[in-house]
Amino acid sequence: MSILEIKDLHTSFYTPLGEVKALDGISFKLEKGEILGIVGESGSGKSVTAYSILQILVPPGKIVSGSIKFNNQELVGADENVMQTIRGNKISMIFQDPMTSLNPVYTIGNQLTEAIKLHTERQDEAASLRALEMLRLVGVNEPERRLKQYPYELSGGMRQRVMIAMALSCEPEILIADEPTTALDVTIQAQILDLIQEIQRKFEMATILITHDLGVVAGMCDRIIVMYGGKIVETGSTDQIFYNPKHEYTKGLMRSIPSKVRKKERLVPIEGTPIDLLNMPKGCAFCPRCPKAMKICLERIVDPIEIESGHYTTCWTAVKEMITSGDAVLLPEEEVKEHDIRNQ
Repeated sequence: MSILEIKDLHTSFYTPLGEVKALDGISFKLEKGEILGIVGESGSGKSVTAYSILQILVPPGKIVSGSIKFNNQELVGADENVMQTIRGNKISMIFQDPMTSLNPVYTIGNQLTEAIKLHTERQDEAASLRALEMLRLVGVNEPERRLKQYPYELSGGMRQRVMIAMALSCEPEILIADEPTTALDVTIQAQILDLIQEIQRKFEMATILITHDLGVVAGMCDRIIVMYGGKIVETGSTDQIFYNPKHEYTKGLMRSIPSKVRKKERLVPIEGTPIDLLNMPKGCAFCPRCPKAMKICLERIVDPIEIESGHYTTCWTAVKEMITSGDAVLLPEEEVKEHDIRNQ
């Protein structure tokens, strides 16, 4: 059963230079107890997706249209009082940089207990005991002492553990982790990711893991969404995405991962620069950087096609491969003649 369902979501930022379509019609579901990975380079729309779900967009950002349903409750356009009962309580988020997420003038204990008092019935001593319990749960050493310390007195990894403790203090149904290891060194990254997995299993939470690091999602996620230019370009199980990528952008990401098997081979970077969201092409957003781009790629965006069960992509190259191999393929509404693609 889906705990979160997003349909045709459009989120834009209205700037003096024009409208930036940060999310351009994305749709996906999150099942109970599932870990869903959202990957893509900076500017692809990953974090904006999280902010849209929690309705914490800052002007000039605005949800233009679409639907976000949490347990069949519509969040788009919901009253702020309704959202306050959901944020932190039902849906929690771990932000990228714990140093900027924690208030530098309040102690760790003050900030933890404030969240607990706001979203639960625990007050005063009960809230303090819950804060202490959560610090122990996330592996913070000397938790009694840490409650009296300020954020600047803790290491980066310790601050991130505090953020995880805060996010989990109300036992949310969904945890959104927005690049939770970006500001940490490699050894601490592994510890934090293991901690998130361990806690996810313990509480059976649905989890959205946002990252640009494919190595992170490989060992953690059940399904993966690949985003580019504000759109979902491919989605499928972790095995489907890693062993049978179909969108040229996904293939480019795979080629840029260091491999023990290809030790003597050079990494193959994706040529070009990220797309300018103010000047989007008429067709596929990745087309200007794609080595296999065809004429039709410049002109039109293909509707999601199902490669195999649960594996979808929006790439004309994949359509051409399916037509060439003789596999049936569902083409867009205004039908495209097979020879138009075969001959490109």
